[in-house]
Amino acid sequence: MKPLRRLLDKIKPNFSKGGSLEKWFPLFDVFENLFYSSDKRTFGSVHIRDSSDLQKIMVVVWLSTFPAMFYGMYNIGFQALTGIEALGGAIPEGDWHTIFINLLCNYDPNNIFDCIWYGACYFIPIYLVTFIVGITWEIIFAIVRGHEINEGAFVTTVLFALCCPPDAPLWQVALGISFGLVIGKEIFGGTGKNFLNPALTGRAFLYFAYPLTWSGDSVWVALDGYTSPTLLGIGAQDGMQGIEASHSWLEAFIGSIPGSVGETSTLFILIGLLVLLYTRVASWRIILGVLAGTAFMSSIFNMIGSETNPMFNLPFYWHVVIGGYAFGLAFMAVEPVSGSHTNLGRWYYGILIGIMVVLIRVINPAFPEGMMLAILFANLFAPLIDHFIQERNIKKRKRAVF
Repeated sequence: MKPLRRLLDKIKPNFSKGGSLEKWFPLFDVFENLFYSSDKRTFGSVHIRDSSDLQKIMVVVWLSTFPAMFYGMYNIGFQALTGIEALGGAIPEGDWHTIFINLLCNYDPNNIFDCIWYGACYFIPIYLVTFIVGITWEIIFAIVRGHEINEGAFVTTVLFALCCPPDAPLWQVALGISFGLVIGKEIFGGTGKNFLNPALTGRAFLYFAYPLTWSGDSVWVALDGYTSPTLLGIGAQDGMQGIEASHSWLEAFIGSIPGSVGETSTLFILIGLLVLLYTRVASWRIILGVLAGTAFMSSIFNMIGSETNPMFNLPFYWHVVIGGYAFGLAFMAVEPVSGSHTNLGRWYYGILIGIMVVLIRVINPAFPEGMMLAILFANLFAPLIDHFIQERNIKKRKRAVF
């Protein structure tokens, strides 16, 4: 790597302030940061907390998505190949994905490699479109504003891609990440200044703009002509009886169910969450707050009951393993910029998300996925929550002094 370092040091003055290529410094910075950490550090004793920097944190979050990502690719293939087997082994024609699938896939749902390869042929194009479009927007805004490209864009793109259904049209994927990054982040000043989670902002836009593809109550299997709705879609129609007739709780926990690419397996999402908790990137207060709010609200609905709305009877432990709940809990609710920043505020913030996700799922079954909207709703209230907590702390200190 020393020759590469020498090369970068040699050409860097051309991209630095006063150089002939100063305008294109963000592009140079992206390439340099792929191989080396930034040399910029905070030295003021007031601001130093530990040795972490933004780049390290973003890499940790990015790597923590890998268990859910690889299992998601496997599950895409498993669901589709099982469907092909159920349809008599007829291999779909006319889909451009099959050009790549046929290279290495034997269409055996019991073969792990076949499942992963099939799933990769659907997920990788989604991720590539998300990454290319997302980084392009980041570069444009970085060049216009004359600042470095932030590593947060890499995490936003992977989280958005994992939120996509496996059969999502690529043009809609490009539109969604564009909306999330531009409207949800860049117009407010970029990373650190956004009050909404950009990945969820883009996902929510597609959720309402193209509900047939993104709502979760229709087919979410990468196979034309095969019907298999998500468990939330089944629950909204047939309640617990329909859900349990379709899949067991253990199957839902492991993730062998239809759904968005990275959202189906609570087990593999939990592995990533443990990494985030161990590295202190995620706040355990928010996690426990969300779980407490969900348990509280679902228990109330369970006690009330309803003869017309089957979602009233959905227990807490089922809410946790279906839809985007686990993925939102692990990677979206704990996002540090758009969430609450005070320790006590994180409890209220988490509880608000837990209550809202159940309210949306139960009271408005027309939109069965409530986690995404619950987190965005809590994002709006996070500054207000922190304001009241800070005012409370100030008054408490004044009473202690006087």
